[in-house]
Order: sequence, then C-alpha cells, then structure tokens
Amino acid sequence: MTGTPDAPVADVRPVVRRHHGDEFIDDYEWLRDVEDPDVLALLEAENGYTEARTAHLADLRETIFGEIKARTRETDLSVPVRHGDWWYFSRTVEGLSYAIRSRCPATPGDWTPPAVEAGIEAPGEHVLLDSNVLAEGHEFFALGAFSLTDDDTLLAYSTDLTGDERYTIRFKDLRTGEELADEIPGTSGGATWSAGGTHVFYSTVDDAWRPHRVWRHRLGTPVADDVLVHEETDERFFTGIGRTQSEKFLVIGASSKITSESRLLPADDPEGEFRVVLPRSTGVEYSVEHAVVGGDDVLLLLHNDGAPDFELVAVDLEPVLTSPLASARDGRVVVAADPGMRLEDVDVFARHLFVSYRRAALTRLGVLDIEATGFGPMREVPFEEELFSCGLGANAEWDQPLIRIGVGSFVTPSSVLDLDPDTFETHLRKQAEVLGGYDPADYVQHRTWATAEDGTLVPVSVVARADTPQDGTAPALLYGYGAYEISIDPGMSVARLSLLDRGFVFAVAHVRGGGEMGRAWYDDGKMAQKRNSFTDFVAAAHHLVAEGWTSHERLVAEGGSAGGLLMGAVANLAPDAFRGVLAAVPFVDALTTILDPSMPLTVIEWDEWGDPLHDADVYAYMKSYSPYENVQERPYPAILAVTSLQDTRVSVVEPAKWVARIRATTTGDAPILLKTEMHAGHGGVSGRYDSWRERAFELAWIIDTAAGAPASTS
Repeated sequence: MTGTPDAPVADVRPVVRRHHGDEFIDDYEWLRDVEDPDVLALLEAENGYTEARTAHLADLRETIFGEIKARTRETDLSVPVRHGDWWYFSRTVEGLSYAIRSRCPATPGDWTPPAVEAGIEAPGEHVLLDSNVLAEGHEFFALGAFSLTDDDTLLAYSTDLTGDERYTIRFKDLRTGEELADEIPGTSGGATWSAGGTHVFYSTVDDAWRPHRVWRHRLGTPVADDVLVHEETDERFFTGIGRTQSEKFLVIGASSKITSESRLLPADDPEGEFRVVLPRSTGVEYSVEHAVVGGDDVLLLLHNDGAPDFELVAVDLEPVLTSPLASARDGRVVVAADPGMRLEDVDVFARHLFVSYRRAALTRLGVLDIEATGFGPMREVPFEEELFSCGLGANAEWDQPLIRIGVGSFVTPSSVLDLDPDTFETHLRKQAEVLGGYDPADYVQHRTWATAEDGTLVPVSVVARADTPQDGTAPALLYGYGAYEISIDPGMSVARLSLLDRGFVFAVAHVRGGGEMGRAWYDDGKMAQKRNSFTDFVAAAHHLVAEGWTSHERLVAEGGSAGGLLMGAVANLAPDAFRGVLAAVPFVDALTTILDPSMPLTVIEWDEWGDPLHDADVYAYMKSYSPYENVQERPYPAILAVTSLQDTRVSVVEPAKWVARIRATTTGDAPILLKTEMHAGHGGVSGRYDSWRERAFELAWIIDTAAGAPASTS
C-alpha cells in the first residue's frame, strides 16, 4: 500500500520468568504499567497506526453505522413488567444513548401489559431514572442495580462512571422523586432489599476484583456503620446476595468454578443470622429456590452431587433453618438427572415450577405443576424452529397467572411472550422490529457437525442469506468462545445483517469448553483438555470449507475475552486456515496472568485453567498453548486486537504484548493492528451509538479482510 505508515515498535526490555526449572524471556512485560507515559504513548501510537491502516474504510464504516441505525427503531420501549401496583418499562429515544426507566399504574387483576406507545407518555407515567442525565459529562456510563422495595416506594440504583466495574449505590424515594442522602461507593454493583425496605445488602471486591464481602446497610445511617455479614476468605470463591423468587428469603451465594455454598435468612429478619443450607464440598455445586407445596415451605436444590448434568431435589425448609443438610442426595427427586439433559436454572412461582435446561446444543423450558402433595411431571414447552434459544423473561410477581418468556433465533427477531403454563397458549407482547423491510424468509439457519481431531462431532451453527452460493466463493465469519461452560445460543443481530446482506456466511463453532452439550462438553475443554477448544475450532473452519460455505482465503475468525484466547491459539495453531482474526479484549497472555495470584481473578481461575504456579505439569501444558509464548516465525493472518484501558478482567497489557511480539516475529506482511478504547472497560464503550460505531469499525475490517467482499449492500 503506497504511503503505508510504519508500525509502532515496542521497546525490547527483556525480563526472565522462571518457574519449575523453565526460563522464558519476556521482551514486553514492561507494557503492564499502564500509568507509564511510555506505555500510554505506545497505545496512542497503535491507535494512530490502526486508524491510518484502516482509513480507506472510513466511508464503509459510516455506511454500516447508517445501516445499523436505519434498521433500529431508535425511539422504542420495552414490554412493561408488573411489580406490585405498577407496570415498569424503559424507553429509548432517538438521539439519546441510554434508556429512560419509567412506570405507570396497574389495574388490579389485569395482567395484560398496557399499550404504552413509543414517544407518547403513558397515562400516569412517572420517569424513575434517566440514564442520559446520569451520564452527562462522563466518557463512560453503566447502570448496575435497579432494585425496588417490596412496596415500590424506594429505588436503589448503582452507576459505574469509569468502566472499572466499581459502582456507587444511591437511593431514591419514588413517592417524592427525592434523592436520599445515603451513598455507598466502591461496590460490585448489586443491591438487594430486605422485606420492609429498611435494609439493603450489597457486596464489595478485594484488590483482585473478587466480590468477597457482603454488607448490610440500614437506610438513613452512615456507611461507616454498615455491618459485614459474610466474608469469603478463600480466594477461589466469589460471593453475592439476592432473594428467592418468592421474596421470602435472602440468599448469600458463594462459589468457585467447581464448588458452591448458600446461606439463607428470612427476608423480614434482616439483622438475623444467615444459615448454611449445605456445607461446601469440593466439586459439589448447587443453587437454592423456595417453593410452597400444600401450604408448607420447601427448599429446592439444583445440584450435581453424583449427577454431572445436575438433578433437582426438594427438602423441607424448616429444619434447614436450624441445621445444615448433610447431603443434597437426601432430597426428594423432582427432576431426575438425565445424561445429555443439562439442567441449568429453576424459577418458582405460586403454582408452577420452571426448569431451564439444554439438550442437543439447544435451550429448553420445562414446566411442572405445583400440586397439594408435590410436583407434577415435567412438560416441555414446544418451539418450532430448527435452531432457537428460549428462556424466562422478567417475572416479578410470585402469583402471576402468565409467565413472561423470550424466544428467538439467528433469523427470527427476539420475541417477548406471555405463556399460560397450563395450556402453553402464548400471547405475543412484542417482537423486536427490524426496519427496512426485513423478511426472515430471505435467510436460512442450519446446524451442521464438524469432526474433531479425536473423532468428536462438534456442532456448528450456520446462518446466511438464502441466495448465498454454497460453492466456496462466499466470505465467512466464524465465531467462537469455548470456556466457563458458557454457551453461544442462537440470536438475531441487526448489525450482523450488514455482513449477511453482503454475501457473508456467519457461523458459530460450539467448541468444547462451552456448555452447549452438557457438563462433559465443558470438562473436555478445560484444564488438561483445553487444547480441544482450539482443535475443535480449526476443525469447524475446515468443515465450513469442505461443505462449500467458504474458503480459507475468505474466512475470518472472531472471539472475545476467553474467546480471545481461542483466537490467539488458533492463529498459532492454524494460521493458514484464516484470512483474518478479530480478537476482542483477548486473554492472550494467559500463563503470565494465571501465574500471578496478585492479579485480578487469578486464584479463582485456577479451577478453570489449572494452577501453573504450584504444578509443573500444568505450567508445561499451559505454556504449550498460551498464545503469547507460542508466537512463531511464520506468516500470520491479518489481526485486529480490540481492547480497553480500564478493563479489569483482561488487562490491556495482554493484547499489547501479543501484538508487539507477533509484529516483531511474523514473516508475512498482513497488518497486525491494536485498537485501544481509552475510556471503556471489559464490555467496550458505553452508549448505543458509540457501540454501533465500534461494531461498524469491526465489521468494515472484517469485510475488507475477507478478500474482495463487495462493499455495497446486495
């Protein structure tokens, strides 16, 4: 390219890392100090270089931003949710970046949401919180808690103004609109009220950004008088607090990656003592919910003790308030363990129990009637599409006759439905609107299966325009994550249409390490099996090419965070399989991070990746795949790494070091780019318009990288 600027060159300042008799020379560890003027100058130089190398895409970026904006109804509102005597909803307004939260009065006995209209004030509407006002004068804004007292008179809300995920909780009297004097800084974001609204519970984080303490604040008293009600001294555990669906009990949860423990307290006794439900036992995970059966309180435990894909049991609640359970297995089985059916969540209402689970890499919903003597058999809610995702929506009332659910797919815009749990009759309350004449029939979605190195069949979801040729000529984007048992479920994206309408194929590789195929699928992609995630992704890429969806010369890979580790690993493992790699907030210096217990979240992560600090075998295995250590002298595909200066989960140093090393090592001439948001956190920029522009930047790079893809919408 004529006039191409020189890429920034990071100084080589070698330090030696020594562990288990191994030495690794790290030339770029000095980039960890983000307060060093040299580091900031390098990041700014990288931004300038990235902008210069992508300047020819300015018009395309603006076009894509315009497409996203044109397809989105900017002045819109959510479906109202009933809580007490009010319907709660949020509005978006054209030109404003953030939502406005409001409520209007509910008619007793009426469970049909009011026909609130976009841009028109509802009868009796009260604006509760305008995030646009709260965000004024700040480069970044995120709303955390939005928590109401049982009688709907007080609101606790929290805000983060830097992107570092430390929130300040404030309070508002909704009867008068008055902001109360109470203010709690430095929290992890959530706020949970006691019954009666006299106290609020919240958690704080330690220096490693681990939520480790739960506090009780009595409204109207100084924060200095707040009471510590639980502290997690085991550095492997997070902690937090919430309430059961019935609102009758407060629940403190503590969990590591493989073990959990719950404590229970009646919500109307906020200064009482929390009681352990089931003492923690390594490898046993469980969660609790409250049900009322025949007038008696019952505690439901969703657990994996002897049931890898989990089992749901019930126990009498009253004894638990005085003495912990000895074993989850002692409960009465409500939903039996079934290999291949991964039970994930439970929601309880006065007359029905909902179970969220997944089978064959798809989410499902089951309903059980709560009868006078127990629970009826589980009935599965039917959905029609080949690929879909479903789940419960916002349901704030214990005794509501209709249950709010959501459903969508890669081609069908997400819908909000009210479901009659007795008949499965549904009432469509809203379907996300795609402006500009969108027709789902113009697109197809399909599930195909790639064969991994070890013969395992890996599900791959594919979506494209119906007229996209399957002859190897189409450009494609392959997305992956593959960690923490997180699943990538079908969902439509307005921004993605800017790819599909340019002839792109979009695919998701549901690699091991995710949760799509049950707990065994997760276990086979973590710890000493982590390489399966990477080889599964490469197998998915080869499979797409073999099926004619694309060619390796037109295939771009994308992943973020732990999915960014996946991107770094496959760039080393199979650089010829991809034309380009987009890595967002990528965890590419994994071994350095996991070796240092003083870094945010490291000790917690040992249950996911292993403990290389104390185990030589784990060290050797992680070093064999960690992207930074395995950069080689070979041609690399084009790379765009996107990161944020305030990211507390994956430090900016990781992509900065990775880019510096690849650029110094690659024998090819594909551009290696780093783009750092200087006012953002792990989730990227805030505000919908800035988020759209950020995605437009990435999509333009993908289109340009995928070698000859047309720049105008078909």
